[in-house]
Amino acid sequence: MTDTPDGRKAYDESLLEMVNGAEADFLASRHDRHENVEGAVRIFLEFLRGFEFLKIDRPCVTVFGSARFHDGHPHYEQARAMGRALAEAGFGVMTGGGPGIMEAANRGAQEAGGLSLGVNIHLPHEQQPNPYVDRFIEFEHFFVRKVMLVKYSCAFVVCPGGFGTLDEVFETLTLMQTEKIEGFPVITLGSAFWEPMFEFFEKRMVAEGTISPGDLDLIHITDSVDDAVAHIKRHPRGCRNGG
Repeated sequence: MTDTPDGRKAYDESLLEMVNGAEADFLASRHDRHENVEGAVRIFLEFLRGFEFLKIDRPCVTVFGSARFHDGHPHYEQARAMGRALAEAGFGVMTGGGPGIMEAANRGAQEAGGLSLGVNIHLPHEQQPNPYVDRFIEFEHFFVRKVMLVKYSCAFVVCPGGFGTLDEVFETLTLMQTEKIEGFPVITLGSAFWEPMFEFFEKRMVAEGTISPGDLDLIHITDSVDDAVAHIKRHPRGCRNGG
């Protein structure tokens, strides 16, 4: 750059822009760091709140399933019977706390005098807790809720459901398959609903080598509420914690 008043002015302005830009970047990054720390603290507190909430006096079984089945539907009534049988066997029953299958399982547990818990996730479309939960907590983050369900459940019972149900179950199966967590019973209730999925597992995934044949043993499929409870109680984790 030429050493003239205009040249020096242009140079000074260019340097000032660089300094201001660097300062703005630093301030912005400091703001981002503050937001990240604040977000991490919120998540940490959410974990603590969940740990305190789930200090309970008995083992729990989580029941998953669709929110779209209503009172009187066969899937609803089967989940209600499942909740009742689990409570009678000495287990607490934990669900997402919403309607449908969740309501049915909570209802059955409460009708049998058992502990009925709702562990919900905050969504844009508000979902009110069903009237059959004794205790209810709501989380902001799916992954925090998943940690709570896995940590404080001695088994999962999976009733017919949609993407949310499959998301919870497949992530848990992956953790067991990769030995990141201790294995525990995962029971799919309702063979007519689940058998096409098992057929896909066997004929496509096992056949193509994407899973091992033994991975299918991670899931117990049944139509019997009594068989589901017996399977949970036979399992080491279920027997150790169970009623």
